[in-house]
Amino acid sequence: MQHISKKKAFFPLNPAFRGYLKLYEREVKLPVTYEEMRYFDNSIPVYDKSGKDTLWESVFYPQSMYHQLQAGLKRIYSILKAGGDFTAEEHLEVERIDFCTFGNSNPFRIRIRNTYNDVYDYFYIKVADASRIYGLELEHILSPYWITYIVDGNTLIEEHIAGVPGDQFILHYLDRPEFNPKRIAKEFVKFNERCFVRLLGDMRSYNFVFDITQDFDDVQFRIRAIDFDQQFYEGKRTLYMPQFFKENRIFVELAMKHLNAEVVKQYQQEERSVIARRIKTQRHRIKDLRDVIMTDRVSFPEKISQLGHELAEYYQDPVFSRCKTMGAIIERSLKRLLVRSLK
Repeated sequence: MQHISKKKAFFPLNPAFRGYLKLYEREVKLPVTYEEMRYFDNSIPVYDKSGKDTLWESVFYPQSMYHQLQAGLKRIYSILKAGGDFTAEEHLEVERIDFCTFGNSNPFRIRIRNTYNDVYDYFYIKVADASRIYGLELEHILSPYWITYIVDGNTLIEEHIAGVPGDQFILHYLDRPEFNPKRIAKEFVKFNERCFVRLLGDMRSYNFVFDITQDFDDVQFRIRAIDFDQQFYEGKRTLYMPQFFKENRIFVELAMKHLNAEVVKQYQQEERSVIARRIKTQRHRIKDLRDVIMTDRVSFPEKISQLGHELAEYYQDPVFSRCKTMGAIIERSLKRLLVRSLK
């Protein structure tokens, strides 16, 4: 069984990282902070449709701060979604604020409703942890998906990533006759490779979602990470490979049943080639991020040493074992990928 640190340490953003975020317009002055969100004075549990406790609580605030909080949250939504165009705010309403008591980040989930058509959307307010934000930034650069997030001081705002959570997909979608299991297996192999290359850990089924799209006479699947808390933090290599989590065993079995070794290798190489192209396209941004990560402290020496030695053994590449920071390890991982793509 995989072992992950019970409570991940939070790492503050250093001045160099804040400079990077300002350069790429990720740092914006916000009207509400994470600390202000913690001033709620009452809460009730949130249950799912089957009556199961979700470990989220709907929270309520004193009347004295309610209207100012509503206005501030609508303004944040406008900044996040409309680039600061505030004209639609009169048609928005903060319908619910939920607080998660489970996990490392203790996020707030804000449900925004458009009063014109009753369509709603979500966003999240979290503590600005450096490793999480590195994870968001690497997802934005290296994955097929753009990520919208903004930072102000110690407050992080994240967009909601829509999709069917992996654990719910297993229960309610996996066995649908119209779904091609080979396509599901293919996407899991690619997702596994993507996480390993960019060292995103703890991708258990409830930390990623399935994006399901009808395509001509078949259905396409894309897997998206939704939790970036474990970006190059832990020391064990297999924690960065979703295939080794028991929660994902059914996807591994699906791949073993429907894909042979040569096909798996092909899909892994396809994903690495796509990531290599993204690195080349975003080379200036990657270099700026690399310069920041190389000197930042986002893990502990014993974890860095363990991961470096395990990757050195896995790849038969002694350079990993000489890495002194997580930044040096991720740089080596991406460099290997680039060199191989040129052969």
